[in-house]
Amino acid sequence: QLQLVESGGGLVQAGGSLRLSCAASGGIFRGYVMGWFRQAPGKEREFVACIGRSGSWTGYQDSVRGRFTISRDNARNTVYLQMNSLKPEDTAVYYCAGRDGVDVASNKAYEYASWGQGTQVTVSS
Repeated sequence: QLQLVESGGGLVQAGGSLRLSCAASGGIFRGYVMGWFRQAPGKEREFVACIGRSGSWTGYQDSVRGRFTISRDNARNTVYLQMNSLKPEDTAVYYCAGRDGVDVASNKAYEYASWGQGTQVTVSS
């Protein structure tokens, strides 16, 4: 399994931007589909975005499409989530996750076996 460490969270005003990073170790990073999920207080963990092993495809939740961009650098074993035009409803703990196996998109948390500890994103109105 990958060991994953997120960074880049913080407090930002509505309309602002943040870039989350997730550094991976302990496995062959390029062999994993990577995803970002988030969990707001009192809510279920939800899918945000995912990216294929080579970065050739991406997938997004409808509410973030056009505002968020997922990318990866396999030479640096890192996946990123660029978040623009942030809204208060984007406030959550953001987790990166890794899924080995078939190189297809998945928005299901149970299909990802490797998880980071999360980073808090707070968007003020």
